[in-house]
Amino acid sequence: MSQLFGILYRIRHFFMFLFLQIACFYLISKNSVYWDVTFFNTTNTAVAKSLKISQNVRKFMNLGKVNDQLAAENKKLREELSKSHELVALKEIGYKPDSMMAGRFNFLVAKVISSTENLTDNYITLDKGTKDGIKPGMGVICPQGIVGQVMSCNENFSRVSSILHSNFQVSSEILGKKLRKEEVTALGIGKWGGTNPRIMELTTVDRFKPVSKGDSVVTSMQNSIFPPKIMIGRISKISASPSEAFFDINVRLSTDFSSLVYVYVVNNKLIDKQSQVEAKPVN
Repeated sequence: MSQLFGILYRIRHFFMFLFLQIACFYLISKNSVYWDVTFFNTTNTAVAKSLKISQNVRKFMNLGKVNDQLAAENKKLREELSKSHELVALKEIGYKPDSMMAGRFNFLVAKVISSTENLTDNYITLDKGTKDGIKPGMGVICPQGIVGQVMSCNENFSRVSSILHSNFQVSSEILGKKLRKEEVTALGIGKWGGTNPRIMELTTVDRFKPVSKGDSVVTSMQNSIFPPKIMIGRISKISASPSEAFFDINVRLSTDFSSLVYVYVVNNKLIDKQSQVEAKPVN
């Protein structure tokens, strides 16, 4: 304690100088209108900047909560959009589905905790597992498009085989002005080529179909794990030789795997019943 008092005694002149400086500024501001206004404006500016910094810090701290809320809201919108696509697509062929068929897909929000994109077979790890209702075989999408399929999971985590995998295939449909005008459907199989993480190959598309560069490629109605009309990407290249029956098509993927944060795990509530029917032997 005596050492502390000794230090304060040795710097007593500094405290005296500081006190006199504050007193001088006070007297100047009170006896001069110009300095009073200047001091007032300077103080207000400093306070305003401090409040702005404090507000920005609070916003940054709340970003995680805001993102969680947005992901939950998007989940609800996804379910409504999926149901709408089912109804519209089936009405076009004159079939009226029941409510169970139209609303068979629901979604679970999950967060990506690790992923790869430069391997031959790429995987993604999610922070949700069986206790959250996730099962192997479920599809996975994100706000930009399709992501992959759940391969395995435990109580707390799930491993997803992304579309950047040598064994992944997805039934796809091309949407374009010429196709709509001629009322033609163009279906194909999407498969990653194994090199560019932004390009997928689209095969088995009839080369007499009126498809064009820039047309959208989405999931088709012939998917059991993905809802219809989920974005896959856009056609970036089309070619075909006269001797071939199908186009060679490159699709630029809409999903950027380097920036995945939130995904939606797709649950087809009728998948078990569909599998039972498909597994029955044909007499």
